[in-house]
Amino acid sequence: MKHFITLALLLVVGTAVAQIKVEGVVKDSIGNPLELANVIAINQETKGLESYGISNAQGQYKLALTKNNTYTIQVSYIGMKTFEEVLAIKEADLTKNFTLKDDNTLDAIHLTYDMPVTIKGDTLTYNADSFNKGTERKLEDVLKNLPGVEINADGKIEVEGKVVNKLMVNGKDFFDGDSKLATKNIPSNAVDKIQVLRNYAEVGQLSGVQNNQDNVAINIKLKEGKENFWFGNVTVGGGVAPSPNDELYLVQPKLFYYSPKYSINVIGDINNTGEVALTGRDIRNFGGGFRRPSSNSGTRINLGDNGLGSLTNLGNAQTIESKLSAFNFSYAPNKDLDISGFAIYNSNRLKTRQESFVRYTDSDLGIPDEEKVEIGREATSQGLGKLSLRYKPNVNNQLDYDVLGRISNDSEANGIVSSVVGNTNQLDEAKPFSINQNINYYYTLNEKHIFAFEAQHLFKDEDPFYNALLVNDPTNNDGVPNERDAFDNTAAGLGFNRDQLAYNLNQERRIKSNQLDAKLDYYYILNAKSNINFTLGTILSNQQFDSNIFQFLDDGSYFDPEANITDSDGNVLRNENDTEYSFSDVYLGVHYRLKSGIFTFTPGFSLHAYGNNNTQFGERYEDNFFKILPDFETLIQFKKSESLTFRYSMQNSFTDVTKLAEGLILNNYNSIQYGTPDLQNALSHNLSLRYFSFNLFNYTNIFAVLNYNKNIDQIRSITQFDNVIRTSTYFNSNFADESVSAFGRVQRTFGKLRAGFGVNYNYSKSNQFIQDRRSVNESFSQSYTPELRTNFKTAPNISLKYQYRVTNNNQGTNDTQFITSAPSVEFDAYIWNAFTLRTDYSYTKQTSDIGPSDSYQTWNASLAYRKDKDAKWEYELRASNLLNIDSNINNGSNNISVYSSETFVLPRFVTFRVIYTL
Repeated sequence: MKHFITLALLLVVGTAVAQIKVEGVVKDSIGNPLELANVIAINQETKGLESYGISNAQGQYKLALTKNNTYTIQVSYIGMKTFEEVLAIKEADLTKNFTLKDDNTLDAIHLTYDMPVTIKGDTLTYNADSFNKGTERKLEDVLKNLPGVEINADGKIEVEGKVVNKLMVNGKDFFDGDSKLATKNIPSNAVDKIQVLRNYAEVGQLSGVQNNQDNVAINIKLKEGKENFWFGNVTVGGGVAPSPNDELYLVQPKLFYYSPKYSINVIGDINNTGEVALTGRDIRNFGGGFRRPSSNSGTRINLGDNGLGSLTNLGNAQTIESKLSAFNFSYAPNKDLDISGFAIYNSNRLKTRQESFVRYTDSDLGIPDEEKVEIGREATSQGLGKLSLRYKPNVNNQLDYDVLGRISNDSEANGIVSSVVGNTNQLDEAKPFSINQNINYYYTLNEKHIFAFEAQHLFKDEDPFYNALLVNDPTNNDGVPNERDAFDNTAAGLGFNRDQLAYNLNQERRIKSNQLDAKLDYYYILNAKSNINFTLGTILSNQQFDSNIFQFLDDGSYFDPEANITDSDGNVLRNENDTEYSFSDVYLGVHYRLKSGIFTFTPGFSLHAYGNNNTQFGERYEDNFFKILPDFETLIQFKKSESLTFRYSMQNSFTDVTKLAEGLILNNYNSIQYGTPDLQNALSHNLSLRYFSFNLFNYTNIFAVLNYNKNIDQIRSITQFDNVIRTSTYFNSNFADESVSAFGRVQRTFGKLRAGFGVNYNYSKSNQFIQDRRSVNESFSQSYTPELRTNFKTAPNISLKYQYRVTNNNQGTNDTQFITSAPSVEFDAYIWNAFTLRTDYSYTKQTSDIGPSDSYQTWNASLAYRKDKDAKWEYELRASNLLNIDSNINNGSNNISVYSSETFVLPRFVTFRVIYTL
């Protein structure tokens, strides 16, 4: 493989050297330079698009062409006659200037090819066919070819370092903009144009009065012939698994219908090959387009997530069975009304195995190192549905209503063998559901006055259940401390009956949450360059929390224990909770927006009247206060494709009910917590600086982000350990936590070669309280990612990437370092206009000072055949984990420990598939 990578590098460098540079200036008839003029070169022999260029502010353009070839050069600019000339390229660089004349008739030379990239205002349009190589099968493959567009590790689309929060197809929402469903399922042969919509405003009436530079949307324009017809594909496949009793199967229908009046999208997936369309985490994070009205108010209240949020990453499982059914529609009965919605059912069943070594911080306090083996079974079934209405009778009025419901049935069973605790079996179950409703109304009175009302209501009902079965020897409960069972002291503190052959501990919880988030905005337009915004808003929430810890005895009978654990004031804690928590925030915000030259200033503040109280077992705790939260934003727009943005905000954060409930709560058998009823809010200062540049003259894309965060009055935990079993509570601390992060990427295209380099730095300082001792934990990580990628039309293509990451942790009395290096290569080739070969390989090596160095490899490959690009049938042989690697290695840290883990993964799978394209 090392020789293959070396050969690939030589191929890439040789290809770059063989390019001939043609450059010059495009002017109008009186000699003024023309910015954003299009220059394309068409190879006369192949009739294919060889290169393209877009002129900069000085009218300069640049082309990379192959020596000893003849090209047709076309130069075009809006409102001017297109210029065309045949140009013979020898073996030397060439300077060629062009002068365009006005065109009043618009009867210009017909352009044979669409420009690969065009810019119009805030819309950047890519022509998909200009970048496609023939090996693409889905939208994700197309997007990876585009300069400035990335698919991140979560499968989301990033443009200019910003996650795309809305994706449309022919202007219609695709599952409310979820980009992962789109990238994994929309067929590449249906894609004509990809429109990147910068500064995207959901509501046109507010586009001129808000700063939307963080909002990026993508619109996929379908090819002609795809409207008013069903398109898509159906994949059926099977194979033999390494186990003789298992067979592999795969069924994936993906069907789409678009017309001017309505659209229908149907996606199905049933397989046990590990190719999961959506994970349980994806479903939980599926926002359905909902955004909190108070997101920019400075207030953040956490309602908590009491479901099974720790479900395994599906890439880290030994077996996976998944099912997905997804339906999306939109319907416009008339020009004023749009109706849309979706329904998703997702189910995953998996088996997991992980072996780990954990070293806890402040090990001089007697906290032992722990080795664990965990074998698990997980099952999740989730349903999600949404209905949306948009009524817009004219440009001055718009009414939106959305309702989103979700329900889940999750379970996780783990068998754990610990070097400290012994054998443990635990079970988590949860059947949460929620309903989220949203209503917005936007009204423009006249050119000076705009009103916007937004309200959102959320109801959540969560009922997690926990059970753990731990070993116990009832004869050593009061013996020598080192000879007792690890859980004996904790069981005594919980009041358990310790004369049992096993500790069977259980916990029932019920959390009901209601939250109303609403605001009314008034925009007064002072002039063309400034406006003032007044906001009157409120957040009202209520949480009811009940919990109970109990024990089943060996004979199956129920036992209700009384705890004898005390808090810092000597009060005996309960094994139950009965807590009601209410929160209110009424705020008035004022923001002024001013454009002056290349600057846009938006200073502002919000005045908040807070009220929160909780009632527990007849006692009431109350806290009411006022707070002013300032914020400021400055945008420097150097030009359309280059900007610098600075932001500052002060944020007030409030916790959820579980950190206020003073009774004991089991997070799991080795983690117990109790809350503090009079816990107060946390205040933070947040600063960010973001730079972006996209230069189409030299094909360079740069973005960089710098963030700084300082938390004061931080809500933090204090933890007591008994062996590796910890009991934590919470308090407000005036010790500040700080974090700094910097991330950047530069990408440049040289002819058919695209090079990129990414860097990421993160530093954090946090205060940790363990065994009544304060320590300052510091962590610094740095990562570097160079990348090379080719984009040939007829030759094979290769992508080379190298990731190098170093993490240093200073935690209490422990200093640790993790180093990860991971070279990878992807190769694809379209052979004889019939075969598509794709393969990817990665090698990951991890070293640390808490365990030996280790490495693992991943190698996948596929070979597909179709008669030609327009063939209906395709046949594919696909192999994953060709080297049959059984596990991956991972090193990391959290606030109380550092760890090294080995996670067992899917074995080698070989499947044969048949794909039919509509």
